[in-house]
Amino acid sequence: MSRNIRTAVQSATDLLKKAGVEDARRDAALLLASILAKDSGFLHREPDYLLSEDEDDAFDTAVGRRVKREPVSHILGRREFWSLEFAVGPEVLDPRPDSETLIAAALAACEENVNPRKILDLGTGSGCLLLSLLSELPKAQGLGIDASEAALRVAAENAAMLQLDTRARFRTGNWCAGLQESFDLVISNPPYIADKDVDTLAPEVREYEPRLALAGGADGLDCYRIILSELFAVLEPGGLAVFELGIGQAERVSHLMTAAGLQNIARHRDLAGIERCLSGWRGI
Repeated sequence: MSRNIRTAVQSATDLLKKAGVEDARRDAALLLASILAKDSGFLHREPDYLLSEDEDDAFDTAVGRRVKREPVSHILGRREFWSLEFAVGPEVLDPRPDSETLIAAALAACEENVNPRKILDLGTGSGCLLLSLLSELPKAQGLGIDASEAALRVAAENAAMLQLDTRARFRTGNWCAGLQESFDLVISNPPYIADKDVDTLAPEVREYEPRLALAGGADGLDCYRIILSELFAVLEPGGLAVFELGIGQAERVSHLMTAAGLQNIARHRDLAGIERCLSGWRGI
């Protein structure tokens, strides 16, 4: 017998709770709404709607994947970031709301001090940082660098989907190495988890996201050291650099940025009040 929405969501919620999933009811609702191609409000308006056999089977399959702690975004194949929709998957780090702090910081700086025409995104992953900036800065061009060719394929797909592929380029690389051009704005969300801590992360992260995008060396700061040692070769005088960082890393990364020659280092907090981002300027 086919289930109605109310019964299906409750059954899925119970299963997900037993699997240790936080916000189990929300995740169940997101999955079912996607399968039904409806907004979440439909589930509340039509709780007695009977699922077809195909819908019921598809929902069971999706819930089964979530029980194994696969991220909802991977099951759906998409994630919203900066009010844009991005394709995601195991090839890339899942875009997180915390990272929107970098976009806000960069755009605020643009309003006051710089009008970037060329943007470099180091460790671009899904392309969410670069493409979000390009969506707000119609005169800018951008280059995304990543060591993973699989990630770059996802980024290129997102650029095409957002109709930004005429202004965004992507290239395989190791941070700034080999770049022969310079940029007004450099932005990066590098790996910043200490190697020993990666295996303690939530299953959704440690089992389904690329370790290459997570592990940042013994103290989590290796990638900042590499980028900052190369930064002035690609950052224009008067240009801006913006970095995401982990909880409690602001002081140490700020010292690294200052030692590299960046000036006017500013800290930016995410919506939870955590120092999530640092920005700094190259002197003219």
